[in-house]
Order: sequence, then structure tokens, then C-alpha cells
Amino acid sequence: MITLLHPTATIHPDAELHPTVQVGAHAVIGAKVKVGPETVIGPNVVLDGWTEIGARNHIFPGAAIGVEPQDPITTSANSLVKIGDDNQIREYVTISRSNRADEVTVIGDRNLLMAYIHIAQGCVIENNVVIANAVILGEHVHVESRAFISGIGEVYPFVRIGRLVMVAFMHQITCDIPPYMLVEGQPARVRSLNRVGLKRAGLMAEQEGQVIQTLRTAFRLLYRSDLSLDEALEKLDQLPDNEHLLHLKQFLCSSQMEGRRGLTPGKSADSKSDMKLSAVQE
Repeated sequence: MITLLHPTATIHPDAELHPTVQVGAHAVIGAKVKVGPETVIGPNVVLDGWTEIGARNHIFPGAAIGVEPQDPITTSANSLVKIGDDNQIREYVTISRSNRADEVTVIGDRNLLMAYIHIAQGCVIENNVVIANAVILGEHVHVESRAFISGIGEVYPFVRIGRLVMVAFMHQITCDIPPYMLVEGQPARVRSLNRVGLKRAGLMAEQEGQVIQTLRTAFRLLYRSDLSLDEALEKLDQLPDNEHLLHLKQFLCSSQMEGRRGLTPGKSADSKSDMKLSAVQE
């Protein structure tokens, strides 16, 4: 087996490409790049910096990965972009490495990143995430597995988007979004549980609906009651426990830690619960 390299591609001799990698016309691959088996690198793709790419990824024309961050303070720090397996990275996606030494920008497995997405330094995208066209992720955004972020929007730096979250079209995300929720708007507001995502994940039928019923109760306590967040958390501790509720409670608590942005409020900001959830941690 031989590497399938277009003759116009520019590949540094120190780059490490598996023999099954395909490289398209006018692609540029730097010295510190490592690419795993059966990955396809399209025309005019730029892979630079300390970048590791796993197996069976498809990187479409014009993408730029491992480039310096879009930051006025840029350095040649030994920072890494690490991409897993079976991802589709569409046209003109940009994924930045960090200007901080030993910091990693991470893309997990089986993600779909559509065209014109920007992923800033230090972001973490877990697994089975879909991000639609023209979304900007600020630095150190963390997107948990199976989230779906619709097109044309921005996510502020240091925001965390929970597992199985659905973000609607044309959004502005300024605070953390708890797992399993559906949000929309500028700025974003939590509207309901992400019922479609939960159904696709098989939770609607799990344990004869006990899990989904617990999550529905949790949603009402958080976003449809007059409870403060602390009071709602006490009520959540009284619900039948399962791994999804435990993950939700851990997420809610971590979002209140110093340096975090707080939680995205509900559709009305006049209740005590919503006011509490909208508080930004300074």
C-alpha cells in the first residue's frame, strides 16, 4: 500500500502520514503533523503545528487545522490539536491550537463539523456532536457528547454545552447549557427538554419511561418553579437516581464554581429560579 499524494501537495518530510492517507491538490502539511489510517485530506487543506489526527477522518477542501489562535498574543507554544476517529470536517473549518504551552484543543470521535465553523484554542468537542454551518466557538468551550448546535451563531468563551443539548438556529450562547435541554434565542433561553434528542438516544423507552419522567420533573423544578437553584438541587436529590440525573446535578453544581459563566436561564426571567440560573459567575 502507498500513500496517495497529489503531486502539487506540499508535505514536510518530518510529517508522519499512514500509508493509506490520501492528500488532495495543493494541501499543505507541516512538520509536526501526524495523520492516521484511511484519513482523506482534501484540496487546499492546511495542517500545521502540533496536530494529531486519527483514523478514517474526512477533511474537506479549505479547512485549516492546527494554525495559530486568532489572538493578539500569539506564540510558538508547544500546544496540540488532537482529533480522534471517523470525523467529517467540512469546507473552510478552522481549528486553532493554543498560545499556552501544553494546552490541547480536542475533537473526539464521529463528529460532524459543517462548513465555516471556527473552533478556538482550548476547545473540547466530545463524541457524536453535530455543529452546523457558520458557528463560532470561543476559546475553551466544552461541548459534551451528542449535542446538536444549529447554524449561524456564537458560543462565548468558557461556556459548557451539556450532553444531548439541542441549540436552535441563529443563537447566542453566553452561559452554560445543562444536559438534555433545548435552547434558542439571542441571548439563548432554555425552552424545554430536548425530546427529539432523548428519543434518538433511546431514553424515551428506557426503563418504561422512568428516566425521561425523572428528567421532566428535573426540568420543571429548574425552569418552571419559583425555587432558587439551591432549593431545586435539594429537590433533585429526592428524585429516583439514575446516571442521567446524576450527570445533570454534577453539571449544575460545576457551573456555579468560581470562574464559570453560570447557567442559561429559562424562557422568562421574572421568576426566582430563572433569575438565579441567569447569574454569571465573575
